[in-house]
Amino acid sequence: MDDYPLLEFFWTMLVFFTWILWLVLLFKIINDIFRSHDLSGWGKTGWLILILVLPFLGVFIYLIARGTDMSRREMERLQQQEQEFRAYVRETAGPGGGTSHADELSKLVDLKNRGAITEEEYQRAKEKVLG
Repeated sequence: MDDYPLLEFFWTMLVFFTWILWLVLLFKIINDIFRSHDLSGWGKTGWLILILVLPFLGVFIYLIARGTDMSRREMERLQQQEQEFRAYVRETAGPGGGTSHADELSKLVDLKNRGAITEEEYQRAKEKVLG
């Protein structure tokens, strides 16, 4: 333990986590390049070559040139996913507004018990709910 002092351990951890941070940033930028709709194929190729050939300089240039729009594009993508999810839930829930068959049958029994509908109307509605 004497040949690896505590300060050197902290320095090693700092370098390690900085390297991880750099990789996350690099992959986030590459992801942004491929998801960007305002770049042509040649533009995407150019940015990707710059980032892969000169990684540090390429990432810094990309952040300066297009970094402000990265968060906007990410928010638009997340909002689009949220809208698609909500549409899926509405579609899956069906026209009943998300009520289950048991809830609808319970309401029908309540209406029949209060005399609001007849036995015949109750049976037709029950068949409609279950069918």
